[in-house]
Amino acid sequence: MTTSPSTGTRAALSRREFLQAAAAIGASAFIGPALAGPARETTFRVLAIGVIGTIGGEDRRIIAAHPAAEIVGLCDVDSDALARAAGDHPDAFTCADYREAFDRHGDRFDGVIVATPDHAHCAMMTLALARGKHVYGQKPLVQQLEELELLRRAVEARPGLVTQVGAQRIESEARRAAVEILRGGALGKVIEVHVTFGTSSRQGGHYFADGILGDPVTPPPGFDYDLWLNGAAEEPCRPQMVQRQWRSWWNFGGGQITDWVVHLTDVLFYAFPELGSPTSVCAHTPSRDLSHFHADRVRSTLVYPVSGDRFAGSTCTVHFYDSGMMPDRAHLGVGGPRGEGSWPDGILTIVVCEGGTLVLAPSGPIEIWRGGEKTDGLAWPGLPRFEKFNHWHAWVDAALGRGTTHRWMPFDIGLRCTEPGLLAVKAARYPGQVLEWDRPSLTFTNHAEATRTLVRRDYRPEFAPTRLGAAPSSSSDGLFR
Repeated sequence: MTTSPSTGTRAALSRREFLQAAAAIGASAFIGPALAGPARETTFRVLAIGVIGTIGGEDRRIIAAHPAAEIVGLCDVDSDALARAAGDHPDAFTCADYREAFDRHGDRFDGVIVATPDHAHCAMMTLALARGKHVYGQKPLVQQLEELELLRRAVEARPGLVTQVGAQRIESEARRAAVEILRGGALGKVIEVHVTFGTSSRQGGHYFADGILGDPVTPPPGFDYDLWLNGAAEEPCRPQMVQRQWRSWWNFGGGQITDWVVHLTDVLFYAFPELGSPTSVCAHTPSRDLSHFHADRVRSTLVYPVSGDRFAGSTCTVHFYDSGMMPDRAHLGVGGPRGEGSWPDGILTIVVCEGGTLVLAPSGPIEIWRGGEKTDGLAWPGLPRFEKFNHWHAWVDAALGRGTTHRWMPFDIGLRCTEPGLLAVKAARYPGQVLEWDRPSLTFTNHAEATRTLVRRDYRPEFAPTRLGAAPSSSSDGLFR
């Protein structure tokens, strides 16, 4: 996912570099006020679902490094990954089917890590909440628009459980400084927002498929493809599908935009609680055939209704740019008269305000532009001292009832971050058309076909999400029988 820094498309730290650095620092460096005082004897027992993959291994290892946490269960459809993870946790139970973990071993764990492909998240997370388990869930939290509501209701039905999204970049001082600066209104009223997602989705290879539909293949040895499909409709296994590159597939992932959207919009939803759901989305793309894949060149516009004195108008427009597309620097008042200079990264959150423009890379730097002059955002006057903390460990602390000031990204905020990403990539099926979105009814009010094709899936009944906080569904409740 990284390229030469001179191109402006490399994140400050790649995901793997970031996670390796966090793990290398060790548990003791991250023990903050929540762990001060005498150690408690309580052990937080964790089931890991998706034990290696792109981030499951790091989730598991860093959480296991917490002095009060223990990985007691391992679940994965890949027998090779399961065996490798079992070498780290020889006393943990193992299984391929997550439903078996809950039915046969449910009394042995208190919390669950869900680090699987996106299409399986909702079924696993809602089941975990229904069974009274705390959940650390990878982003994006869900893969279908209807699942925003299914998971939201499940969270509300279990208010005593601790949920947290895998949005570890909020650890960086730059992101927390951006929240403080925007929340305090130091740059004046917000005019618009621009979010850029880099170039990786067009490169294929490690994380993304190349968009070419290969002939059916036999799944890898020891890989339970039926369990991997989860609630998705049965279809043959194909090249570039079941491992990291599932992100590019319409039925399983959400392209580069949903892969990054939580990392890039978190500061907006923390700074502006009044941002609810967008009321319209319009996507433009000259992309490949979308019958099996997500578009890889997407430019989307989402409109949010706003009120109050923190926005310049009655709506706030958020622009998404995929596949290396970038906004014009001069138009945004960044750089000299002609927008001279370069962006600090190809993956950015840019907030344009009446009194200046904030430019934020995933883990920093943060730039403040006013009158063509750049200021280091971390030098902004009045910022608090930002303590180091461990995002993963904050989940454990909160679940153990230890007061912590460092718990960021519970599911209610993570779902708000996920929604615009899902809308942006799904609207690419109807390029150039403004789709009017009504979140309460889960419909595109001006486009019946978009509602029919973009909002929900027909689950295989044995893998349907558990429906909490709503009238019982006529289909399976998603519990293993």
